[in-house]
This record gives sequence, C-alpha cells and structure tokens, in this order.
Amino acid sequence: MKQIQFSRELSSGIQTLLLHKLRSFLTMLGVVFGVGSVVAMLAVGEGASKEALEQIRKLGSHNILISSVKPAEEDAAGTTPSFMSIYGLTYMDHERIAQSFSSVKKNVPVKLVRKEARIGHRAVELRVVGTSDQWFEVIPRPVLGGRTLMQKDLAAKSPVVVLTEFGARKLLATRQTIGQTIRLGVDSFAVIGIVKNETGASGAMQIPDREIDAYIPITTAMSYFGDVVIKMSSGSRLREKVELNQIIVQVASLDQVEPSARAIERMLSLFHKKKDFQIQVPLALLKQAEATKRTFNIVLGAIAGISLLVGGIGIMNIMLASVTERTREIGIRRAIGAKRKQIIIQFLIEAMVLSFVGGILGLAMGVAIPFFITWFAKMPTVITPMGILLPLCVSLGIGIVFGLYPAARAARVDPIVALRHE
Repeated sequence: MKQIQFSRELSSGIQTLLLHKLRSFLTMLGVVFGVGSVVAMLAVGEGASKEALEQIRKLGSHNILISSVKPAEEDAAGTTPSFMSIYGLTYMDHERIAQSFSSVKKNVPVKLVRKEARIGHRAVELRVVGTSDQWFEVIPRPVLGGRTLMQKDLAAKSPVVVLTEFGARKLLATRQTIGQTIRLGVDSFAVIGIVKNETGASGAMQIPDREIDAYIPITTAMSYFGDVVIKMSSGSRLREKVELNQIIVQVASLDQVEPSARAIERMLSLFHKKKDFQIQVPLALLKQAEATKRTFNIVLGAIAGISLLVGGIGIMNIMLASVTERTREIGIRRAIGAKRKQIIIQFLIEAMVLSFVGGILGLAMGVAIPFFITWFAKMPTVITPMGILLPLCVSLGIGIVFGLYPAARAARVDPIVALRHE
C-alpha cells in the first residue's frame, strides 16, 4: 500500500515539474554543472596523481637512489686550465655499503659515459651505462630480444652491449641487430640483447634509465673508458673524474628502507666532506605523493562542491516560489483530508526529482569532459566509482536538505487561509 502511495506521489511530482519544463530545466542546471565539475575535476586529479604515483613505483619502493652531485666550489674552480674536478661516489663507497649494512639486498653500481656509436654507416652519440647484472633485477625491464648482462660478462670484462629500445631506434637497429658488432668510440662491442626502457620523470626524481641508450658491464667500462671525462666548452677543456655516477641500493623489507637511507647518508657524509652526493628514496616520495593526492582531491571536491551548493540554493528558491503559487492547491488537499506528512513528501519528491535528474545529466557531462581532455590534451584522466557515486549521492542529499524547508513551509499552511488565497 505504501509503495502504491509513493508511486502515486512520485508520478504527481514529475507531472507537476513537467508543467513548467523550462523553469525545471533551469533549476537543474546548477546541479548539472555542480555534479559535472566534481566528476571532471576528480577525474583529472586522479589521473595526474596516478601517473605520478606510477612513475615513482617504477623506481622501486624497496630502492634507495644515491647520485653523484657536482659541488658549487668545483664549478668555480673548474675554470682553471690545469684543474681536474674530482667528486662524486667512488668504488669504495659501493664496497662500504655492501659490507656495512645487513639490510641491503642488492647494491648496483652505475657508471655513465657518452660515446659515439657506429653501426654500418650510421654514427650517433649514445648514453651508455656501465653496470652489473643486478641492474635488471632492481629495475626490471621487458627483454625484447636476446639477453641481458650476466655475471660472466663482468668477470671476463666482455665487450658486450645491451641496447635499450630507445637506443636501438637512434641506431635504426632491430632485433636482427643481436649478434652484430657496433663500435663505441674506438672499441668494438657485440650486441647481446635489446630491452624496453621507460621514459619520463616524477617531480624531481628521474627514472634511472630515462633516455639511456645502452648497457655494458661496469668492469668493461672501467677498463675501456676509465674515470676521467674531458669536456670541451668554448675553446677550453674541462676535466672531471667521477668513478660512479649512481649507486642503486635495494633493501630487503619496506620498513628498513628509510632507516637504511638515513644510515647510508650518515656513513657517506664521513667520507664526502664536500657533500657531493644526494640520496632519493622513492618510498618517501610515494608516501608524500599519496598524501598530496588526498589533499588535492579534498581541495578539488571542496571547490566543485560550491557549485553543488549554488544548485541547491536554486532548488530551494524555485520550491519556495512553487509553494507560493500552489497555496490554494495545498489548502484543497488539506481540506479533503491530506496530512502534513503527505504534503512534505510531495514537495520533497519534487526537489529530489530535480536534484536526481540534474545529477544524472551532470554525470554524463562529467564523464564526457575527461574524455575530451584526454583526447585533445593527451592528459591522463581516471574516473573512479567513488568519483561517480559521491557527487550523485551529494546531489540527492542537496535535494533533500534544500527541499526540506519549502516542504515544511508548505505543510504549515493553514487550510482555511490557503482556500481564500487567489
């Protein structure tokens, strides 16, 4: 019986709204734009946050990145022709970290060199990294062909090279290049594999293999290329000696990552008075990014919620006007036996229909906007179930909250006074 009565009230409320289609539509616009802006802004914020978090995760939540940094005093002194700038991480640092910390699971040295590479008649400059076989365990990358570095390559100082997909494209090389010989500087190297590399960055933290072209055994890099780099600039020669450009440390468990990073920093500070290194912890950045994401979503939701508030005020305004217009109708219904509760339900249903239909139209707009942003601006957007349900529930709540006062006012109308109303 109650379901039949509710259906009758719902049908009556919809018919009443359809009598003034334009007015009802204009009233809903506030809710439409409010819900649409909430959905769109949450989708954009979620997409940006997800991309940033994904880039950080690619660095490895168990990893600690230690990089060589050139001190400012080295830059100032580097103008002297006979000066050699010596800074950064050393082979001894790599050994100390491996021997001093039981929490360290893997310890990967990284040596960066730039060399002209030749394959056939094509010559390009490649960014080559000398590292160990553990690199591909700490920073896993799909193998597109062949194999990666192995321990036997390091032990024998083998002249072998693993191209990245990025480097293979620069060389116009394909999978068939595996087994061929390329020249790095004046030395010949056999191509043993091609791997896929990641490009991009997350804030101040670069992905370790961003734009790397090739990998060679670090023992080979030390033997063939040495540690001194000569840079030609404006007719002058700048000499730099950097043994290791980076050390990537993988810790056994997550709860040991940040304490290990602090301990490593204290230890390195004892041997590097010039502070020529920096430590980055992806896990700490991940936690910070997740906290920023939550704050960002709250701010976006609050800003977009103002639009919903304006829409609710519009619903209250039109419902109050409707109460005034329909005072005589209310008096007649009360005179023939309608209770105050029924009058309240009638006006609440009308307010909820306005907010619900406006919410549905707003969802459609909110889903369309991120699609066009992704299509035209190439910006990632993510629409989550919560990003849809939350605005819709809020719009329904606004219909109830802002429709309650007009409904209560209609129920308090004196039937005798209402019957006299013109």
